[in-house]
Amino acid sequence: MKFSRRSFMLVTAGLASSLILERNATAQAGPVLESDANAQALGYKTDASKVDKAKYPNHQPGQTCASCQFFQGKAGDAMAPCTIFAGKQVNANGWCSAYAKKA
Repeated sequence: MKFSRRSFMLVTAGLASSLILERNATAQAGPVLESDANAQALGYKTDASKVDKAKYPNHQPGQTCASCQFFQGKAGDAMAPCTIFAGKQVNANGWCSAYAKKA
């Protein structure tokens, strides 16, 4: 298959713009609210110390979003994307029942 210079430039420009838009969308993701349906289903709390220990007995002290494998931020980030809550950011001090300790 032969590409013309024009086709190559159009494909390259389209790919570059889609990558930039994806990065901007992630950077501008809103926070997960405790009132969101998915957050309520998973028992998400923005402050892990406020987790209902009777309802979620698997919660252990020290478990926070920042130490979870689904947290996509760097150490020290206050908020970051989470793969569980696609398109939204979680509080690093938060917790939900999908918690899985980072390896």
